[in-house]
Amino acid sequence: MNLNDVLRRIRYTFDFDDQKMMEVFASGDLEVERAKVCAWLKSDEDPGFEPITDPQMAQFLNGLINQKRGRREGAQPVPEKTLSNNMVLMKLRIALNLQSDDVQALLLETGLSFSKHELSALFRKPGHKHYRHCEDQLLRNFLKGLQQRLRKEVEEAEAVEPEVTHDLWKREP
Repeated sequence: MNLNDVLRRIRYTFDFDDQKMMEVFASGDLEVERAKVCAWLKSDEDPGFEPITDPQMAQFLNGLINQKRGRREGAQPVPEKTLSNNMVLMKLRIALNLQSDDVQALLLETGLSFSKHELSALFRKPGHKHYRHCEDQLLRNFLKGLQQRLRKEVEEAEAVEPEVTHDLWKREP
């Protein structure tokens, strides 16, 4: 899957503005300017579009883990030179502290049914005999389920009406 598309979907899902995106990159030990972030987030057809590299996206995902779970002590992980859909899925799962049941539920909400064994195969090392490659459609559905769940929570929180308090100036008969 196109990493710029993944970046755009993550930004929308978490409702990050440009400043927050720069903070997440900085948390992953990559200082970027607003113009660079905007170039990565543009549509592929736009003239100012720039593709994000695998190490840059890995640093963003590492920064997301640091933002959501806290920065671990000691040396930070070295960003991967090549980033597969499996790694993107794994890093998002780590950042959000999702268990296999949570990932299954997200996928089920989008119409995909995965057993725990099929799911665990996605998180194995590539050389393992039970390793399964994460297809673009699976990652797309995971991001869609995540977006549906997190955006729904944001919209519900915004829609909550303020509690009615007693008016101290009003005298009751």
